[in-house]
Amino acid sequence: MFNTTNASRRQALKFLASVPMLPLGASAASSLLALGAARDAAAAPVGFASATFSSMAAPSLSDPAAMATTTVGSELTVKLADGSSQAFKLSYEPFFITGDMVPDGKGGQILAGGYYDIHNKPIIDTSVPGKERQFFSDCPDGTSLLAPIAGAKVDGVKGDAVFAVVQFEYMSRDQKGDDTYGRMPSPIAVLTLDQDPATGKLTLVKYHNVDTAQAHGLWITCGASLSPWNTHLSSEEYEPDAFAVSSNKQLLGFSKNLFGDEKAANPYHYGHLPEVKVNANGTGTLTKHYCIGRISHELVQVMPDQRTLLMGDDATNGGLFMFVADKEADLSAGTLYVAKFAGKLSTNTAASPDKISWVKLGHATSAEIEKLADTVKPQDIMEIAKEDPKDASFTKIAMSGGFHWVKLKPGMEKAAAFLETHRYAALMGGSLAFTKMEGTTVNAKDKVAYSAISYIKDSMVKGGKGWYETSGIGFEKPLEAGGILAHAMAGGQKDSGGAAIASDWVPFESHFVLTGEDIASDALGNTANPDKIGNPDNIKFSERLRTLFIGEDSGMHVNNFLWAYNVDTKELSRIMSVPAGAESTGLHAIDELNGWTYVMSNFQHPGDWEKIHSKVKDTLDPLVRANYKDRFGAAVGYLTADATSIKLEKA
Repeated sequence: MFNTTNASRRQALKFLASVPMLPLGASAASSLLALGAARDAAAAPVGFASATFSSMAAPSLSDPAAMATTTVGSELTVKLADGSSQAFKLSYEPFFITGDMVPDGKGGQILAGGYYDIHNKPIIDTSVPGKERQFFSDCPDGTSLLAPIAGAKVDGVKGDAVFAVVQFEYMSRDQKGDDTYGRMPSPIAVLTLDQDPATGKLTLVKYHNVDTAQAHGLWITCGASLSPWNTHLSSEEYEPDAFAVSSNKQLLGFSKNLFGDEKAANPYHYGHLPEVKVNANGTGTLTKHYCIGRISHELVQVMPDQRTLLMGDDATNGGLFMFVADKEADLSAGTLYVAKFAGKLSTNTAASPDKISWVKLGHATSAEIEKLADTVKPQDIMEIAKEDPKDASFTKIAMSGGFHWVKLKPGMEKAAAFLETHRYAALMGGSLAFTKMEGTTVNAKDKVAYSAISYIKDSMVKGGKGWYETSGIGFEKPLEAGGILAHAMAGGQKDSGGAAIASDWVPFESHFVLTGEDIASDALGNTANPDKIGNPDNIKFSERLRTLFIGEDSGMHVNNFLWAYNVDTKELSRIMSVPAGAESTGLHAIDELNGWTYVMSNFQHPGDWEKIHSKVKDTLDPLVRANYKDRFGAAVGYLTADATSIKLEKA
């Protein structure tokens, strides 16, 4: 504890507003950091100056239980305007573990994370005779906590009704142990939460599975974000290749589970941007936007103008894409662009930024592209060859860590731009050379966007798999631990054809602000420095806390971590460790919700053992299995302050 006067202590407590005691949880898939603020504070709380996070130690085998569950050992320090400060210990509490039965709001129960077919009927795991059960996910991912919804009314809510949306990316395996990745239609759910007005505590009172039939089902929903108009922006990553349907076991299995027919799914219906509107009764309505580009969508970010959408592309030979909507708060029509880098990007954080220009790919409405998706065949759009056809009418492009030769059919530019976006963006000269560009977020005050680059290898490195010289991306050596790119943004820019771009939030230069560090395997098995970021994935920025939150998807850290990076002090703090073998995902920072501040952070697939875990697996596997339903479960919950430090009656 820091020494403070009673008055300043009360100010700090008013900021954190007596968050209830929550025990250190067994698992954390959608964690929410309730840091509290005065309910009547429209902006920063009275007396609040800044906030910083202490850094916890990484767990070790001296405490295997800490490695096998969610571990929180960090503190939040609030500095007040009078110069005093107060530290608060953080802890974690789950809402549920996937596979639990939770309230459905109708007096019954529903399986959390359960899978459903196109008719909204449960999909049953029959892999082990006599143990038939509904499939459920071990991979909760993108989560949004919404601003208050007018007229919200749900039975069971005693305080304030607030809503969250959580999506489930995939399921690792069936009961028999067979791989099921990508073969299930992704479920997405609305959570009705009872927010205690006195403490900010959130309690689940209703779980609603959103009907996805109107969107042809959902394909591998990964990261997500909250739109400025209070909707959940989902994702569909690793879009299925329309030229290779018959050999795509994931798509065939997906189609069989969703439609009951492995030939029914149309690949052009997947790889788009779904949006969920939450209704006042705790249900949700889903719309899929087909004009945002068919890429490996991860975590997108809409800028404060409510028109400009910046998005990474979780692929090998991926790109940085931008969509500028025709109208505010409406993603149903707009113009798609891909970035072209100038060739000076460096992992040296002190190096000069690289310049960005933008290639216009086309303008479309969602309705016209969905109609094309319904009717057009890939061979109608372009011809492709995977070996040099020795024909000058074909153009060589990079694609998925290799090269294709393509020839566009006459008049098919729009179909190519929005249904074969990767191939068309490469054909048009975009920098299709990034390796797993993951989440995107924005620091609106400084007009800076951030992108997580999970790995710097392969197509990003000279001579690497899928690298090509004219991409403008060419590192001398790999940095497999990855880093964070910062993009400076401004208006008044033109595209490569000389036309004005109708946005004041266009990235014009980029540089790395944070990187990991590759190392030889240490005593625990880490191959990236555990005191630096490793393979960043989900990222979110809090304007109030001036903090960039970073979640890892690392095959280089034995435990993946959640980090807090203060953009002013440049201080990096480890604030949470997720179970060994799990991935930290689903970040979302909410600066004010009925006067409370929340930060969400999910994890997936605990105990997903890789070579890096060889030194710890035998010790940790039985503990992980005991914590998470024999490794079939993961949790949705929230990270909060420990009330032993901050109860008002103890002030």
